[in-house]
Amino acid sequence: MDITSVQAYRVARSREDLQLAPGEALLAGGTWIMSEPQPATTGLVDLTGLAWPDLEETPEGLRVAATCTIANLVAWAATAPAHWPAAQLVPAAANALLASFKIWNTATVGGNICRAFAAGAMVSLSVALDAVAVIWTKDDERRMPVADLVTGNGTTNLGRGDVLRAVEIPTHALASRALLRKIALAEHGRSGAVVTGRVDPDGTSVFTVTAATATPTVLRFALLPTETELADAVASAPGYYTDPLGAADWRRAVSVELASRIRAELHDLRRRRRAG
Repeated sequence: MDITSVQAYRVARSREDLQLAPGEALLAGGTWIMSEPQPATTGLVDLTGLAWPDLEETPEGLRVAATCTIANLVAWAATAPAHWPAAQLVPAAANALLASFKIWNTATVGGNICRAFAAGAMVSLSVALDAVAVIWTKDDERRMPVADLVTGNGTTNLGRGDVLRAVEIPTHALASRALLRKIALAEHGRSGAVVTGRVDPDGTSVFTVTAATATPTVLRFALLPTETELADAVASAPGYYTDPLGAADWRRAVSVELASRIRAELHDLRRRRRAG
């Protein structure tokens, strides 16, 4: 779409270049900003000129630059270290995104998170793996769980001029056994519910619900919960909502069912590992 209100464009080369003038907006992949009119936007500041490394493996885990494309993250997952089996969630989450390969090659991880749609695939992935958002403010840097960054369907804790620099996924989450399941009313429709579950090396488990709730739902257990415990926790979570893509009671019911299936699969995986 032609954004006729935009009269200026500049490429950020340093952190100082990220200070926005009135009417300016940050640009990464641009797949959303170019999808509809932006009457309040008169200038664009291109983040890709900062040349952040897409992916950095560290002793603490994986650091994903906000400007890393979804396609590059998926490519990394195909060759991820064997001791990080949860990398398999990356293509599963990317496939939950209602988008073509062309979008994968342009849309960025950070852009998808900052747009904060309830069905945002990179939000689902980040929340599932305890990812922490690294945020550049005007004079400092702060960190917060991606689960807390998203405050509603399309809203975040980011202030004017705040920049998502990266998301950091910790090693304990990457080393987990993790699964993702989704459902939509149409075969190729936007996700009505995305549920993930994982069991960490220390035996603790984490289940998350996104798309079905306006903000990410994170449920933590000391061990793999019983089917009843998990069903009760998922069903009682706040934030299930109704829109043209699904009613709140349907979203709640399918989230309970997906969580139950994930729990059963994780239980079987653990049993087979012990037997082997």
